[in-house]
Amino acid sequence: MNYSDNYNPIISDEDIFSAIEKEKDSIGYYNLTDQDTSLFKEYAQTVKQKYIVVVGIGGSTLGTSAIYDFLRHTKQLSKKLYFLESTDPLNIKFKLGRIDLSDTLFIVISKSGTTIETVSIFKYINSLVKIDNTNTLIITESDSKLNTYAQRNNLKTFEIPKNVGGRFSVFCAVGLVPLAIVGIDIDAILYGAKEISNSFFAKEQHYKKIINKARFFVENEHRYNINVLFSYAASMEGFNKWYIQLWGESLGKIDASGGHQGLTPMGITGPVDQHSFLQLIIEGKRDKTLTVIKVNDFRDDLTIPAITLEGLEELDYIDNLPFSKLINMQADATIEAINNLKDIPCDVITIDNVSEKSIGMLMYEYELLTSVCAKFMHINAYDQPGVEAGKIILKSKFNNK
Repeated sequence: MNYSDNYNPIISDEDIFSAIEKEKDSIGYYNLTDQDTSLFKEYAQTVKQKYIVVVGIGGSTLGTSAIYDFLRHTKQLSKKLYFLESTDPLNIKFKLGRIDLSDTLFIVISKSGTTIETVSIFKYINSLVKIDNTNTLIITESDSKLNTYAQRNNLKTFEIPKNVGGRFSVFCAVGLVPLAIVGIDIDAILYGAKEISNSFFAKEQHYKKIINKARFFVENEHRYNINVLFSYAASMEGFNKWYIQLWGESLGKIDASGGHQGLTPMGITGPVDQHSFLQLIIEGKRDKTLTVIKVNDFRDDLTIPAITLEGLEELDYIDNLPFSKLINMQADATIEAINNLKDIPCDVITIDNVSEKSIGMLMYEYELLTSVCAKFMHINAYDQPGVEAGKIILKSKFNNK
């Protein structure tokens, strides 16, 4: 008699923790919190251009963009950071049309060095300006074809460690170099990430939080398969996009028993999506968990003025209310409405303030959460065979054109 199954028994917290500790020896992102950033900062001080254009896609841009978007409205940055990601011709021309190409540093990022979107856009840039070591930086693996190109053309390079996957690469040169160039404190980012790392691996506050959340997600994945991130800050739209890639590309896998696994990520922004997607959450199918992210201190005192508008006098109760308080009241109202239903799993993350440390903490926590979920699911969080299949098909289409 033959027998086979795809049962995946949930293992203990201690087994999960041991597996994560063991992973630190081979998966590089865990240890990026302890790196020396002096070379990144020294290079950043040499950059004179006003415009910094990152050419890349996915893990090469999303994390950097998330941090930049979160911080840029509260900092006096002397340089402007742009991202060229899409092969949409209108998008390329629009973005390049907004900058002075003669006053631009191009940072070309590709882990493999052969990312077709990145190389295509870089080819176009080469047709517009002369590329040399004064206006171009390459960030790639040491043995990639892009690195070979850089060496032949005497271009400055920084290395992406081989054991750091693209979607986990924001805390290496991929994210830290562009951010340092525009004037963001990269050491403070790593300090925040290290605080989470130390807490988790010492089995302190963040250990139980991350383990319990991951266990709930996996044990209830068939009932609650959609994980909605509801960020109450417009500046966190970039974080939502980064989370979607991290979660989707890491957890949508075939497990060790041949079963299809996955937790579907969605990122929405408050209060805007209170007027759209919240309706689906409140009265729609009970297949979603919800994580609400709030910012305690926006570091801005913009206030609703005490102005009476004819016909709208009944709304004068909002006069003199800081917008930062209003948006958090809206978040709290949403949380209370969800909790009153008692059948929608919901947790709340409150960020202390808009700072490098805060975003570093949040992003490292989500990287750890992703890794822990993958262990519970018996999958490899760090490959992406589904994406690679599409790349192979695309290449064959060029061969047959």
